[in-house]
Amino acid sequence: ESEGWEKVLERFRALRTDLQSAADNKLTYLDDLPEDASEERKREYQEWKQLLQPFVEADDTWLSAPWLVTEFYVYRRLMQAIGYWDNGSVGYKYDPFDKQKKAGLLSSVASAEAMLAKVPTLPKTQEGITLAAAFALWGNKMDLSLWPADAANSNVDVFSGILASAGENLLHDDSAALGNVCDTLRAKGGGNVDIIVDNAGFELVTDLALAQHLVESGIAKVVTFQLKSHPTFVSDALEKDLLETVEYYASLDAEKFPSAQKAGMVWKSFLDEGKWVCHEDNFWVQPFPMWEMTEPLRTDMKERCDLAFVKGDANYRRLLGDRLWDYSDPFGDVVGAYFPCPVCALRTLKAELGCGMESEQVERAKSLDDSWLVNGRFGVVHFGEGAPY
Repeated sequence: ESEGWEKVLERFRALRTDLQSAADNKLTYLDDLPEDASEERKREYQEWKQLLQPFVEADDTWLSAPWLVTEFYVYRRLMQAIGYWDNGSVGYKYDPFDKQKKAGLLSSVASAEAMLAKVPTLPKTQEGITLAAAFALWGNKMDLSLWPADAANSNVDVFSGILASAGENLLHDDSAALGNVCDTLRAKGGGNVDIIVDNAGFELVTDLALAQHLVESGIAKVVTFQLKSHPTFVSDALEKDLLETVEYYASLDAEKFPSAQKAGMVWKSFLDEGKWVCHEDNFWVQPFPMWEMTEPLRTDMKERCDLAFVKGDANYRRLLGDRLWDYSDPFGDVVGAYFPCPVCALRTLKAELGCGMESEQVERAKSLDDSWLVNGRFGVVHFGEGAPY
């Protein structure tokens, strides 16, 4: 086994050396696959070849190629170094970020207890989905600054205070349009709703809370979690992270964390009954713009999906093709015009691009905070009808 790790470390050091002279070192294709590689691996390899080709042919370096491309590529190279798909390798299915994710899971409970006490009491109305979406939007913020760590504070006042202060930092709010779609789904007995997940840890718990409300309020018959197919961006969630989170919450001490433990049991039952489904896809770990969604995924979402929530900044950047749109360009024109189903993006701003924000809101954010575009203080709830062509 030690020889196996030695090989892994050798490849890891080569990657590190490559990055240490990022301005000089050119991007290269991934290593050739073994002849007995599965069809799925061959397809994934070809997708990366297609992605990298223009930059390899242009002799681009790590620094001259687009940021989004190299950002995803470095994690794909890390998986190659580990031997993540090679069942003869010591690194087979090894998650190098497991320790950080487990720490995030353990530290999430005290904060989550307050929120999870609230979820079953949310009204089956537009107000309910607005609140559930707000939990999922501000999840990563609340984790750090807004959330009452003391579960005893889980009263309505604390929640309304949190959401009021968060609401002031909302630069666009399509909650009404989202509520209308959810009302329609509820009226027809529930639909298929997808959540394109971002991070593990507390943020994932807020996604589970949203998914719980979607089922309990009759908006969704089935919630499908769209998850990453390999470890990436350190904290991004895989299927095993979601299942571990559910197991962990269900196993909590019910006296110490009654709401969190109860939620865990509910989540477990949803998974067992097929009301919640997990789907890992390579597309979620590739820097393609979302309008270049792979055909099988696009067809599936177009035919099956009544509404998709898109979480997080990296996913949002891909919705925009990582291009600089005018801040005032409507989200419905930019994203709603091509996405395969109705789509609601929940994003706190952490990169210097955006759309669908009124100029007075942009000016207000600028006046309040020089770093308004990148520090996650401000957020948007965006909705687009989708174009299932």
